[in-house]
Amino acid sequence: MKQLIFALIFTFLGTSLSAQEGFKIGVQAGLPLGDYNDLVGVVIGADMGYMWAPNKIFDLGIKAGIIHGFAERFKEEVVTVKLPSIQFAPLAASVRIWPSRSFSLGGDIGQAFGLNEGNDGGLYYRPQIGFQTGAQSEFNFSYTAIQNGDDTWSTVTIGFVYTFLSARHFR
Repeated sequence: MKQLIFALIFTFLGTSLSAQEGFKIGVQAGLPLGDYNDLVGVVIGADMGYMWAPNKIFDLGIKAGIIHGFAERFKEEVVTVKLPSIQFAPLAASVRIWPSRSFSLGGDIGQAFGLNEGNDGGLYYRPQIGFQTGAQSEFNFSYTAIQNGDDTWSTVTIGFVYTFLSARHFR
């Protein structure tokens, strides 16, 4: 076990890594799972935040955003039943680990505030895998979960993030 840990440490130290410090803005779209799958058809979201890069292996930051779940429409004979849309505003801490120049693992954890009537929000977490597509852009895949009372809001999403690099990056 010790040999595996040392091998991982030397792999991280010997790899050319590329953390990204700066203001980030992102968008995502996805599908609901679990408790909300019958209530919501598709999900979109947007977020913004700032990431600090204490070193080239990982980034730490804060993020705020909006998540909107578009309600399903059900048709029963002549009457169309429209359910309400569901919205959350997450506020979270973020971490990203860069095992290589173009690949990151990380996640967000915080509180999601419910915006629609009867929605109290809850604990928010979003693990994700990112693939850098340019010097300042990445695509990511994520799973989002919000503990909303006895129910769990959960989605799988694909997203795009653009980073406005900090001035420190260019020194």
